[in-house]
Amino acid sequence: MSDHIVLTSHPKAPRSRRAGAFFDIRWGAPAAIERGPVIASLTDPAQRNAIGTHGGAYAVYRALAVASGALDRDHRPDLTNTAPAESIGPHPQWADADKIVSMDPWGHMVASAFANEIAAGADIRPTIAITKAHINMPELKAAIVAGRLKPDGDILTDSGDVKVTKAAIDPVWYLPGLAHRFNVKESALRRALFEQTAGMFPELVTRSDLKVFLPPIGGMTLYFFGDVGKLGKPETKIACRLHDECNGSDVFGSDICTCRPYLAHGIEVCIEMAQQGGVGVVIYNRKEGRALGEVTKFLVYNARKRQAGGDRAETYFERTECVAGVQDMRFQQLMPDVFHWLGITRIDRWASMSDMKHGALVEQGIEVIERVPIPDELIPADAKVEMDAKKAAGYFSNYMPDAEELTQPKGRALEE
Repeated sequence: MSDHIVLTSHPKAPRSRRAGAFFDIRWGAPAAIERGPVIASLTDPAQRNAIGTHGGAYAVYRALAVASGALDRDHRPDLTNTAPAESIGPHPQWADADKIVSMDPWGHMVASAFANEIAAGADIRPTIAITKAHINMPELKAAIVAGRLKPDGDILTDSGDVKVTKAAIDPVWYLPGLAHRFNVKESALRRALFEQTAGMFPELVTRSDLKVFLPPIGGMTLYFFGDVGKLGKPETKIACRLHDECNGSDVFGSDICTCRPYLAHGIEVCIEMAQQGGVGVVIYNRKEGRALGEVTKFLVYNARKRQAGGDRAETYFERTECVAGVQDMRFQQLMPDVFHWLGITRIDRWASMSDMKHGALVEQGIEVIERVPIPDELIPADAKVEMDAKKAAGYFSNYMPDAEELTQPKGRALEE
């Protein structure tokens, strides 16, 4: 390896002098080859037509692997037998540059769509992978015992195993479209991204010709229940749970929130829809603690539990804002992109109480027929503070607590 460090903040030469090495990106083009590949790999800097690199937050670990000698810096993935286990798209929304701005709709097809370019030496990598699996959760077995779910031997077995198709998606941001979605100037967006990452990506402000950015953040995982081939057809009924990561509840069963119970209930709703001939979709976003992060979330927990008067709904959002400066940073404006990718224009059963998520869908022209709240019996005792606060703030619910009820402490003390 040379001791010479190649800076990527400015191009070596005009594009015309690098003919054949640089692929233009025409975001929203109707075919993959017309749109062009997104190249954010590092093996040949001259080919790069995007800011950032592959792997999201895991790119830093790849750097450690290279630095320690565990990984060859020029390694290219062998994509043999990695093709999607199910076909998704293309759908008409893929050809609308305003519909999808936070992911590459062709990201799972690169090995086939750009086979000739890869064979000629271009280092083009997938940003989406699709596979099949079985899942099993104690809550699903409990639903079978309770009679809410009935095994069919195909989608759901007697043991509680569920057949699913799942997709992993890394974020790919089209900066002009992102700026338009947030109603800001592209230059202002680029500057904020540059400054608030401590100058991590200088190309954001020096390379206005590069319009695509692979941010170092978590992506999403999709779980499909039923026949994926039915997606995008107007007659197909859809059930969906859009879920934002909560490690404490989702994995370890922490009872201060309703995240895992609502996730399990959403999966139940999706299984029912699949058994009725429709498709269920669970979308799991890596946005821990409303995208504020787990450290911030735990600080807020302490502030809530230690405040004078106890943990109560009337100060729920205030305590978050005192620590984080904002109540929520999930920015649901980008959330509908994945539905456009799937060709979904209508959701028949929507297992979410968030008005922000619902509003973002409607804003993007996606119809929601029925909103499904979490059943009261699934709400943990310590999570009633959260639920009352959300209901009072306008989240969807069949019950609205009064002002007096919001002042009553319902959460456990920190030492209990």
